[in-house]
Parts: sequence; C-alpha cells; structure tokens
Amino acid sequence: MSLDSKIPAGPIADKWTDYKNHINLVNPANKRNIDVIVVGTGLAGGSAAATLAELGYNVKAFCFQDSPRRAHSIAAQGGINAAKNYQGDGDSTFRLFYDTVKGGDYRAREANVHRLAEVSANIIDQCVAQGVPLAREYGGLLDNRSFGGTLVSRTFYAAGQTGQQLLLGAYSAMNRQIGRGKIKMHNRHEMLDIVIVNGKARGIIARNLVTGAIERHSAHAVVIASGGYGNVFFLSTNAMGSNATAAWKIHKKGAFFANPCYTQIHPTCIPVSGDHQSKLTLMSESLRNDGRIWVPKSLEDAQAIREGRKKAADLKEEERDYYLERRYPSFGNLVPRDVASRAAKERCDAGFGVNKTGEAVYLDFAAAIQRYGKEQALIQHLDVNDAELVKKLGKEVIKNKYGNLFQMYYKIVDENPYETPMMIYPAVHYTMGGTWVDYNLMTTIPGCFSIGESNFSDHGANRLGASALMQGLADGYFVLPYTIGDYLAPDIKTGKIPTDTPEFEEAENNVREQLNKFINNNGTHSVDYFHKKLGKIMWNKVGMARNAQGLTEAISEIAALREEFYKDVRVPGTMDGFNQELEKAMRVADFLELGELFAKDALHRNESCGGHFREEYQTEEGEALRDDENFAYVAAWEYKGKPSDAVLHKEPLVFDNVKLVQRSYK
Repeated sequence: MSLDSKIPAGPIADKWTDYKNHINLVNPANKRNIDVIVVGTGLAGGSAAATLAELGYNVKAFCFQDSPRRAHSIAAQGGINAAKNYQGDGDSTFRLFYDTVKGGDYRAREANVHRLAEVSANIIDQCVAQGVPLAREYGGLLDNRSFGGTLVSRTFYAAGQTGQQLLLGAYSAMNRQIGRGKIKMHNRHEMLDIVIVNGKARGIIARNLVTGAIERHSAHAVVIASGGYGNVFFLSTNAMGSNATAAWKIHKKGAFFANPCYTQIHPTCIPVSGDHQSKLTLMSESLRNDGRIWVPKSLEDAQAIREGRKKAADLKEEERDYYLERRYPSFGNLVPRDVASRAAKERCDAGFGVNKTGEAVYLDFAAAIQRYGKEQALIQHLDVNDAELVKKLGKEVIKNKYGNLFQMYYKIVDENPYETPMMIYPAVHYTMGGTWVDYNLMTTIPGCFSIGESNFSDHGANRLGASALMQGLADGYFVLPYTIGDYLAPDIKTGKIPTDTPEFEEAENNVREQLNKFINNNGTHSVDYFHKKLGKIMWNKVGMARNAQGLTEAISEIAALREEFYKDVRVPGTMDGFNQELEKAMRVADFLELGELFAKDALHRNESCGGHFREEYQTEEGEALRDDENFAYVAAWEYKGKPSDAVLHKEPLVFDNVKLVQRSYK
C-alpha cells in the first residue's frame, strides 16, 4: 500500500485556504442524517465533538473517565502558542511554522505545520469568546510568555493551569450540545475495537466500565482522539488511566502507526523518589522563563549535597554551573525540551546530580525574585535597598505567575521553592509519534480519523512547549470539521449504519474472547507487575539515550515479557461488572506490543533527531546528528500479526520552505 499524504498543490501559505475553497460540503439538512463517533474528550476530542455537533452532525462521544472534565488535557500547565505578535517582538505565522519545524528537528510535514500556525490565532479568539480566563497585562491585553525553542513571546496562559481552563471551555461547548441532544455522551466507556464494513470505519465496540456490558455503536465515521502512549514507560507524567488502546486497536485493523520512537522526555519534572511511585509529576516548562538551572561546579560539592552535608544556599554564585546558559548562550534556559533533557542527564551521569539518587538538578528562582522585587520597589517608590522588602515583593510576583505550581511542588516534596531551589529531572511526557494521517487527518482506514496527540502529524521528532494544546484545539475546532465533511459528503443517502451485521458480531466476539482469556487465566502475577517490568526495559534501553545493542536486547526482552504476561497474568473478578484490573490488563496487552514496535522503530532509524537520540550518532559536542540523506521520511508501520513482522512504509519529507541545517541553539 502506498502512502498518499494528499497535500494540496500550490504555495504553502495558500494550501489550506485553497483546499477549503474547493472541498465538498454537507448542507445543514443532510448533516442531521450523519453520525460521527468521537473517542476521547480531551482538548482535541472535546473541541471536535462540540464543533461537529454545532454544525449539525449527530455525535456519539466516548471517554473512560467519569466526565470529559477528567481528560488528561487538564494537566497541561504552561500555555498555548499562537502567532498573534501581541508583544511586537517579530512573531508571525511563518516564524511559528519555522520554529515548529526546526524544533521538531526537520522531521515534520511542512503543510500540516503551516496550517497549524495559520489557525493558531483563531484558537485564542475562540477561547476568549468562551470565557477562558487567559492572563492579561496591566492594560487589559492578553499576556504572553516565552517557551523553549523560540526567540519570541507567543505563549498565552492562565497561571499554571492553562490546560484545565481550555478544557473547561471545550467542556462547556460540549455541554451545550449534550443539552441540545446533538452529543450523546458515553462516560465510563472504553473503546476496545473498531468495526470496518466494506472497507470503511463504521463503528466501534465499547465496554461499559461500570456494568461490564459490551456494546455496539455505529456511525458514518470514527474519530480517535485518545491521546498518546507515554504510559508504555509505566512512569510518566501522564495520568495512570492514559492508554494507547484505541490507537493500537485501529493499528491492528489497518491504520499505519508512524514514528513510535519519537517520544518527548520533559526536562522539568519532580525526580523519582522510589519504586512506590505510579506516576511522575510535571513542573511546567514556563518555570524555565524565570528559573535558572544549575548543578555544583565541583564533584565534592555535589556529593556533599547528596549526603546532606551541604545545601544549595551554601554554594556561592561562582561555585555553581549554570550549564544551559554556559552551553547555549543565545537560548540559555529556554532551549528545546530534548536539548535540556539530555543536558541534565549528562550532568547527572557525570556525577553532579543533587538529590539522594544523583538524578536531579536545581531550578532556582532566587535571581528572579530579586529582579522582580526591585522592579516592584521602583514602581511603588519604595526602598530598593531594603533586602527583605525586595524579597517579599519579588515573591508576590512569582506567586502570581506560578503560585499553584509552587504549591504543588511544596505538597509533593515538602520543601519551599520560594526559599530553596526546586529539584527537577527529565521524565517521559508526550509522544510525537502516533497513527499516520494524511492532510485530512484521516488514517489509512477510510472513515477513521485521528486528531491531537493520537496522530503523528505536527511535531516531528520533538514538540515545542505549549504546542500540544495548540494542536489539539486546532484539529478539533478548525481542521477536522472541514476535512471530515469532505469525506462524509457522499454518505448523505447512506442512512443509519446497522449494528446487527456480521462485521459487528465478529468484532464483539473478538473482544469477548480476549476479556474471557484474561479472566480465566489464573496466573500468579498482577498486571502492574508486568507493566513495571516493561517500563524498566523501556526507560533503561529505549529512553533518553539509545544504542543498537540496548534496542536489540529490548526487542527480545519485551517479546519474552509479552509471552510471560499471557501465560502468567492474574486478573481477579469477573468481566460482568466494574473491574479495573481487567481494564488495565487490556491496556498493558497493547503496551506490550507497542513497546516492541517502538524499539524496532528506534533501531531502524540510524540517526539522532529531536527526542530520538542514538548514542552512535552525535556531534563532538554531544548534540543530535541527523542523517537527512537517508532518514528524512516518516516511518509508517503496517501491522502484520505481531510487531516483529511489521512492514515499514516511508513517506518522504519535502522541505521547500525551510533550509535543512543541523539544529543549533547556541
């Protein structure tokens, strides 16, 4: 099967406009006769469901949480990018496009990224109209702050809870359509298979997680908006319920899976404290605006801090290594996430880590508190030489900008970050890979679309901070409503899709068979036992730094672990009711396949780019070394029974609008 990205012809700045001018439309009366299933109700799924229902389609929305408000989008903290140039610092649609392509280490599809940059400004207007309380400057205009990988301020934010506020906006829009009867909401339901009729996606099989009932749901198109697969590592910043099942099920039915090895390690997370943890906590990248990252210059001081003989405050300025500022003077602490993460790992591997495990660096706000405090003292005509007053005023500014993040850190670590530097270390956060989609956001299964983090299309090998929220809302509010209409136009006379067909029966029977196998397995180990073992293989051999030997070992170890899982997992309870262990078993079964494909993808890509760092391919300075001649393509994998047999398809990446250069942030 050949890949057709369906990118429109013409100049990149005109592609999206020309496309919209010539696509097929469904008139309002006909939209009432068409059903659309949306799986996942985070920012991408929630905004898509609300918009499609507003347009007149009948939407069936599914989430495994008890409410769309529980979607993991709520955990996004720092902000959302948009090229509005409110700061007058030189931003533009092209610059956002360029920063995103460069930030992704030239492994993203240009046409999709430019479209994302184009519609970004509309997102902000939409959210303000919904009442989202984005931060404002003194004069009332919306405020912006900087994020990693850019030289402009384009990130709109709502303190440290931007994702929550944006999700509430989408949730409110959904609720209006639920009240009108245009969205039929299925909370506490999990999609366990897709149903294909005559080559087209025509429905799903879902399990009611409260009653255990297996249900058939039909539609004229299916939209997957189920997020990423970071929990394949077990420990990640994702919610424990986040999973890859919906995306993996469509992969096994014919949707190609693209670039699984492109996974983002976020540099600003609370370090691991022990084996008791089930997840990690993200500290927003926005903190790098004002926090300075450092480790001790001497190994003796680092060891003394780890052993409790010294504290951060005991080290003078000249005894500290602000290593990002030293290595990357142009961008400093605001280098992209992959660069900052590898730099932290390198310092800790060299013995300069500052917590008991040796895997932490400092994020220090002392200088920012002083700077803001003096500024406020001048504004208020107070004594700038009063050290206590300056400190007090500075803390108030920091509290207004990052207060909830500081409070969260204090509750988890039991240290006051206003007085002592935070400790941070990289952790798995976001997945740039996902189901392959064309320009229309449709997978290789006709009628099955994938939006938000569940697809691969916009971020290349590394996502710039504050771009996840931008992509999710762009896909849901402004892209999918156009592209899905073009696909659905021929379906206006199809009528309701029946569920009493052989295709639905076969899919339901397959789901029941797998559920029954787990319930009757009578093994000796819990689901988490296997998930943790998978996570350690992934982190140790497929994590921040990878090499051919480790990846080869990981592939065989995951295959063996998967075999052991099916033989020896124990799932208590029954399938005819609420059973969280059964839920987890189905999800971990998918992770055990995805993890092997992940390692296989990383092994085949003999280069380093963005979040994919192969130790064999780096510059003398330890930076990622791309191979544009041999690997400037999207790796799209076709399922053939098991991950080891997956077939690689290549979508060449054409760069007509940016110059391919080795990425530098110095």
